[in-house]
Amino acid sequence: MTYSVFWDAVAKRQVQRLDRAVQARIFEKVIDLESTPRPPGAKKIRGTTDMWRIRTGDYRIIYTIEDDRLVVLVVKIGHRREVYR
Repeated sequence: MTYSVFWDAVAKRQVQRLDRAVQARIFEKVIDLESTPRPPGAKKIRGTTDMWRIRTGDYRIIYTIEDDRLVVLVVKIGHRREVYR
């Protein structure tokens, strides 16, 4: 089963501000979410009901999964020091 990946407007702006090499790594990880929305290393964010995160170097990709609709929504992207605020 393949999931459809959608980007929140905030996440789009955040990724556009990053350097091209970091953007490329993030896009690779997000594309992989289509086939594996919970890849090895993905962790559920404590204190939330449905938010997940994956690491990409010093950056984190925060997303939600809607299994009933086969949708992954990328909500936020940022440096590990700032993304959880």
